[in-house]
Amino acid sequence: MTKRSHRFEKMARVYDEEILPVWSQRFGRMLLRELELPPKAVVLDVACGTGYPATEILKELDDGGRVIAIEAIGALLDVARKKFGELSGKRIFFRTETLSSKLAFADEVYDLVVSNLGLLERDDPPAAVCEFARVTKPGGHVAITLPLAGTFAEFYDVYREVLTKADRDDLLAKLEAHVARMPTPEKARAWLEGAELEDVEVEVEEFRLLFRSSREFFFAPVIEYGPLAAWKEIAGKGEQMQEIFWQIKNAIDAYYEGRAFDVSVVAGCLRGNKAAKFDLENTPIAASKVPVDDAGPEATIVEKFHLSEDEDDDETN
Repeated sequence: MTKRSHRFEKMARVYDEEILPVWSQRFGRMLLRELELPPKAVVLDVACGTGYPATEILKELDDGGRVIAIEAIGALLDVARKKFGELSGKRIFFRTETLSSKLAFADEVYDLVVSNLGLLERDDPPAAVCEFARVTKPGGHVAITLPLAGTFAEFYDVYREVLTKADRDDLLAKLEAHVARMPTPEKARAWLEGAELEDVEVEVEEFRLLFRSSREFFFAPVIEYGPLAAWKEIAGKGEQMQEIFWQIKNAIDAYYEGRAFDVSVVAGCLRGNKAAKFDLENTPIAASKVPVDDAGPEATIVEKFHLSEDEDDDETN
């Protein structure tokens, strides 16, 4: 096993055992609350991780339903496959797919597209939402979870103060650009509306993560394997980065001496529907109550979907 493979395997194990329960499941429970699954539904799970919430979605599908789950890191998919056992390749199909905004699927294939914490991994989140909408069938649904503006606010306040005291306006601008990637609820709603989804809803919940010290914070898997690398990149490299984070560590311990470092998380769940199309040619006039001359142009749906188990699941960054 190469060092790279070992690193990804360790990361997958840590994610499933330590990050999933305190982070991903808390977002995923929001996503699962109002799922609409028609008979024989075909579901796409984007950035499926180690198989949650696909495990729960599969339980709600009838015998004709199936899930296609994509993930950029093959080691995460390996863990997911073990969870599903003999259902893998029969009711749920896994494939490795890179983090580009473009999805490798035809238009209007899925009854439901979900992404639990996968949207902000894309370089262009609004474009990714448009892709989710593109592959959704008319009348289908899109459900997305993500951290919203205000998440980790306490940490960012300390980071800003350290950079301000160091007179590093250049790094402060990079920090603000990073923070701005987490949208407000209004901005997130605009992403779905810009993808021409209808009946858009933005559900917001807040919870808190508690850490006994700055050391526990930085070494917690949800931070170490999550945003920490991006935070360090903002600070630069080498001694400069180390000095800035040493000051951040000392500031946290000074401000929160004798009490927990209490960090906010603002969780968002975005839902939208793709407008249905109607085949007016096959709709009885009495049922439609619309004169034929006034019915407008026809709208027909022709959809064929074929899928076999993807066997090319090399690790992909």
